[in-house]
Parts: sequence; structure tokens; C-alpha cells
Amino acid sequence: MSGILNSSIGRKFAMALSALFLMVFLLQHFSINILSVLSPDTFNEVSHFMGTFWVIQYLLQPVLIFGVVFHFVMGFILEIKNNKARQISYAKNNGGANSTWMSRNMIWSGLAILAFVVLHFYDFWLPEVTTKFIDGDMSGLIDPSNSESGLRYYEELQHKFVDAWRVVLYVIAFIFLALHLLHGFNSAFQSIGANNKYTKGLKTFSKIYAIGIPVGFIFIAIFHFLNH
Repeated sequence: MSGILNSSIGRKFAMALSALFLMVFLLQHFSINILSVLSPDTFNEVSHFMGTFWVIQYLLQPVLIFGVVFHFVMGFILEIKNNKARQISYAKNNGGANSTWMSRNMIWSGLAILAFVVLHFYDFWLPEVTTKFIDGDMSGLIDPSNSESGLRYYEELQHKFVDAWRVVLYVIAFIFLALHLLHGFNSAFQSIGANNKYTKGLKTFSKIYAIGIPVGFIFIAIFHFLNH
């Protein structure tokens, strides 16, 4: 593994795999969260399953955390090495003419997303982990006023979007995510060698995904802000 990461191609390939892994997770995460708009009871049930099923909690969740950390660390390493390479290239020609704004500013959109991930963990993941694994009290996940499912996931989701400033932060973060994905999706496919007769279709799909998923999350945040 260390030998692969020591080469430029190996680092890009590993970065691409981690990006694709996180994109799959992002789609799954959106699929669950949109249920909070379509069916609060179903959202509660699915969230409770995801939050208590041992395979997800003790196997998949650590893999996800590792994937997030690996992607950001590898991104910073690649950015540092790319900046060193650009210093020579820019001295000879206009770097902006050979690359897009998004590709030159992936580090900034990445930092904005990282800040959002920290906020998101603070808002949702940390309280649940504290309830389940530190307090050891599963009743903290129960809403006694809810006679249907009795679960409080939906109530907590709505509570987070009461304040306009938090909604604004979420909207800004998802705009940065869209910009990051617009370049990152295509870059990931190129790094794993997916340049073939399906390239045009992949580019179209990547644009739909890169814009559609962040817009969907923005819709969810605004919906709960207006309907809390």
C-alpha cells in the first residue's frame, strides 16, 4: 500500500477510489434524508435501523470515517505536490489557460466541505454517539410524544434547521460541494482509466449528480426551516 501511495499515479488512483466511495455514501445519505420530506415515519424507522444495526455501526461506520479522513489527507498531499509542479509550469505559461477554475481551487472547496463535515458531525453524529455509547441510554433516541414510531430522529432533524444562520451555512457548504463534485467526479473516473465510449455518458451523469445531490440537500434544509 505504501509503495502505491509513493507514486503520483498511485496517489491519484487511491484518491479517485476514495472519492467514488464517498460519492456512493453521499447518494445513500441523501436517499435517507429525503425521506424526512416524503415520510417522517419512514425516515425515523430507516434512521433507527442505520443507527442501531451492528454491521453498520461497527463495520461500515469505521470504514466510512477512514474513507473521509483518507480522502482529505490525500487531497492535501496531492495539492502540495501539485503546487510545487505548477510553480515551474506557471513560470512558462498561463496555468489558468490550461485548467478550469474548479480544478485550481479544489483545495478551497475541500476546506469548506471539511468545515461543514465537522459541523455536521457536531450536529448529528456526536449527540447520537454520546447517547448510545457514552451514556449507554437508548431511551435518548425515543420521543415519547410520537405515538407512531416513538423515535425522535425527525424531531432532531427539524430542530437543527430552526436557526436561519445554520441553514445559510448548510446552503453555502452544499454550493461548495457542487463545485467540488463538478470537477472531482470526472477527475476520479479519469484517474481510474474510465476513458472509453461511455465517457460522454459519464460526464453527463456526473453533472446531474454533482448538481442534483447538493441541490437536493439544500431543498431538505430549506424545507425543514420553513416547516418546523
